Amino acid sequence: MTAGDKGEAWIEAGFAELARSGIEGVRVEVLAKSLGVTKGGFYRRFRDRAALLQGMLERWTAGRIAAIERHTSLDGETARERLGALIRLYSERMNTEGMAIELAVRQWARADETAADAVSQVDAARLKNVAQLYRAAGLPSEEADAQAFLFYCFIFGQSLLFLDRGQRKRAQLVSKSAEKLVGEAP
Repeated sequence: MTAGDKGEAWIEAGFAELARSGIEGVRVEVLAKSLGVTKGGFYRRFRDRAALLQGMLERWTAGRIAAIERHTSLDGETARERLGALIRLYSERMNTEGMAIELAVRQWARADETAADAVSQVDAARLKNVAQLYRAAGLPSEEADAQAFLFYCFIFGQSLLFLDRGQRKRAQLVSKSAEKLVGEAP
């Protein structure tokens, strides 16, 4: 796929362009210009655009799965504390580039089977890990799975809502929602 760390710059540029303009914008010419190099540098690292896109999907999938595994590790906390920490992580600071990449990958997955498989793997890992936290908090398996589903509906949904009520009101809504999802204030 890549030849060393130099390919990483192309993948990073690919993600930046994906966030900016979607999968159609991830073109060798555009990336070469943003990196200030020639197209020849691309072909020394990647066979073709498809290889770059495959590398991007592999990196996104591995990164998202590693992140959720890291974020759901108890590390001395109770399952409910960890769930509350996850809600705070995803609601208190907006990672606009990360969300743009997430949305772009999901849009890409609507038309590309390989991207759809990557999204499916990430979603399965997210749901599995959060459901494990709910089971550790005492919920039966089926209920834990349903709570994990609601949890992610909330996590992604709240990040997409534009609230005209201000940050304080938003924080109050997130806190009340977290109480419902976690069973106690995070």
